[in-house]
Amino acid sequence: MSVRTEKYLLDGPAGKIEIALDDTQAPKQGIALVAHPHPLLGGTMDSKVVHTLTRTFVHLGYRVFRANFRGVGKSAGEHDHGWGEQDDLLAVIDHMRAQSSCVHVPLVLAGFSFGTFVLSHVAQRLAQKGTAAQRLVFVGTATGRWAVAHVPEDTLVIHGELDDVVPLSSVYDWARPQELPVIVVPDAGHFFHRKLHVLKRIITEYWHAPKIIS
Repeated sequence: MSVRTEKYLLDGPAGKIEIALDDTQAPKQGIALVAHPHPLLGGTMDSKVVHTLTRTFVHLGYRVFRANFRGVGKSAGEHDHGWGEQDDLLAVIDHMRAQSSCVHVPLVLAGFSFGTFVLSHVAQRLAQKGTAAQRLVFVGTATGRWAVAHVPEDTLVIHGELDDVVPLSSVYDWARPQELPVIVVPDAGHFFHRKLHVLKRIITEYWHAPKIIS
């Protein structure tokens, strides 16, 4: 499958936002937005886990958008601890939906680490507006470090057994009151070194699994 990547700048609340669009000529299932880890710790839209999420959803038939947070790459502004970044991603989503010529096209939000914190609140704000995302995928969910909001019950949560940045116990504490399942990858750390293929497989199999109707 031939994947085309286009990078450009979008006007946002704090100035220009650097965008990457990954796409193919294959029929589309919807659009997806992937959010990257903490910018002050080296996180960018080109991080390995972000890249894995992007390519996974491209192969599942989505047009995938990535955006550098404020102050990263060519994105303007300064780091706002995840709050202004929510406004930026909402602007990106408006742009994504306009590019897809349909406000109601299925939308997937996929985040890694700090990106899960930002997207958890973006998802809530979208739901409040009546334009909820179709599905959320959280990897290395940044619980304990940031106030990750509650998420829909069908959110796919994946975490490394040996994560020393966000302990698995912290994710369980966040997921437990929501009765939210957590998929644990044995022997995986926060950045899923040598386990990225497992991450891709989990998401792909989850997407292809028959849905249970209650």
